[in-house]
Amino acid sequence: MLKFVGIGAQKSGTSWLYEVLNKHPSICFPGGKEVHFWDSNIANGVAWYHGLFNVEGRTAGDITPAYAILSPETIREVYSHFPALRIVFLMRNPMDRAWSSARMALRRAEMEYSEASDQWFIDHFKSQGSLLRGDYATCLKNWMGVYPREQLLIARYEEIVKDPVVLANRVLNHIGLDGFFTDAHRCELSQPVFEGSRHALPPGLAELLRALYADKIDALSEFLEEDFSHWKQIPAAPCLKP
Repeated sequence: MLKFVGIGAQKSGTSWLYEVLNKHPSICFPGGKEVHFWDSNIANGVAWYHGLFNVEGRTAGDITPAYAILSPETIREVYSHFPALRIVFLMRNPMDRAWSSARMALRRAEMEYSEASDQWFIDHFKSQGSLLRGDYATCLKNWMGVYPREQLLIARYEEIVKDPVVLANRVLNHIGLDGFFTDAHRCELSQPVFEGSRHALPPGLAELLRALYADKIDALSEFLEEDFSHWKQIPAAPCLKP
């Protein structure tokens, strides 16, 4: 039975999360990383998805960042089949997230950084997909409008950088397992996963991203009753892990 999902955000540490949890002897990902059932492969049928996680004696998971932006209707369907699901949502400064996503899109387009104009990046930043993925308040409202708050673990990307051991064990506890990682794992858990290019965000593009995300950051602060105002500072935080 599927026990947990990592729903995002894209480019906010989900590859790190997958690699870390894969080290645990009681956790498995029968579909690999990013099954994309609920956003792209639902035509396979829910019975197929259920069957994928029909494993004995292990905690099965699906980490697909695209699930963060599922519609409320689809989330309700997820709940109808998996009401006890434990959910993990990692958040990163949305400006950093958008910049990392754009650089990933360059690789997928088989382009070099030097080939992309500022307008190319601007178009990517303003695309619906990029803006939706950085609108964390809306993502969380949609999921928390269906699932109880206690079934969601919401963590900041900075926690990976600050203390990956603590965060990894928090995730384990959230999905019903005891802490497993110790200081002996710290070096291993601190390694970048799926690291992209480290080109710095140009100041002009940073100003645009701040204009795009300032209100969304404020909305997140209000919704979670936490202070995220430092995310609006320019330049954005250094890119340590994609």
